[in-house]
Amino acid sequence: MGGAALRSRAPAAEEGSTGAAAPRKLAPGLYVVATPIGNLGDLSPRALETLAAADAVVCEDSRITGALLHRFGLDKPLVVYNDHSAPRVRPQLIARLAQGAALALVSDAGTPAISDPGYRLVKEAHEAGIPVRCVPGPSAPIAALSIAGLPTDRFLFAGFLPPRREARRRELAALGAIPVTLVLLERGSRLPELLADAAELLGPRTAVVARELTKIHEEVRRGTLADLAAVYRTGPPPRGEIVVLLGPPERDAQEASEAAIDAALLEAAARLPPGRAAREVAAATGRKAEELYRRLQRLRAERTEG
Repeated sequence: MGGAALRSRAPAAEEGSTGAAAPRKLAPGLYVVATPIGNLGDLSPRALETLAAADAVVCEDSRITGALLHRFGLDKPLVVYNDHSAPRVRPQLIARLAQGAALALVSDAGTPAISDPGYRLVKEAHEAGIPVRCVPGPSAPIAALSIAGLPTDRFLFAGFLPPRREARRRELAALGAIPVTLVLLERGSRLPELLADAAELLGPRTAVVARELTKIHEEVRRGTLADLAAVYRTGPPPRGEIVVLLGPPERDAQEASEAAIDAALLEAAARLPPGRAAREVAAATGRKAEELYRRLQRLRAERTEG
């Protein structure tokens, strides 16, 4: 594995100890294993058994995964696979899987391949005819959604929005026109700006900020976008992993939704020719491109007259 393999110093666990029992043999393939997002008690027995039996564990950060394995008394080879090492390591992993290895893919926390480079490994494993198996468990976006009290019949996970304000506002305007609950990830340093932009563009929607889920300092704040923006406007940036959930436009807030479409059209038109701008917003909102093109022409005319 090109020198990427590391080994934790924890002794192997004995059966009956707090660690894993003697591992069973795993069938060859890639095992996508969810790990705790905070509370170690959320590691499932099947996940523990899979980690114990895998030929190696593929992880983002060997220190984080090494500590997890050490806690459960496991001594496994670790292969570091992250945004920087993926292009070099991925062919090695695919070759090893093709030779019959059983590899466990984990992320630093939660379910792998969700906003991390693991999805490319999963994709190439499928393309190579290698079995890919799921060992499900914790996921911060789903955990936050389950306790947010926002509609869950339809939701859209958009991950991290662009860090630059103009691009972030453009995506917020386009996403905000879709009648679903939006699930976002954000860093504490950018949370106030995200909430302020969302409040301005999307209007008085209910939103939730879920932070440090399952950990000692778990925090869930619920209110309007404007209220939450005011809460996080002052003081030090919040720490930890943050999930932001934006409720869909209310049935009586169609005007705000239409304003979001107008904003999306104008921002797209600042970058693209009118036809392409209309098609981009149509793809994001489900509206007809022809209708949006006419709407954009009308908006630009109104601005010129104004």
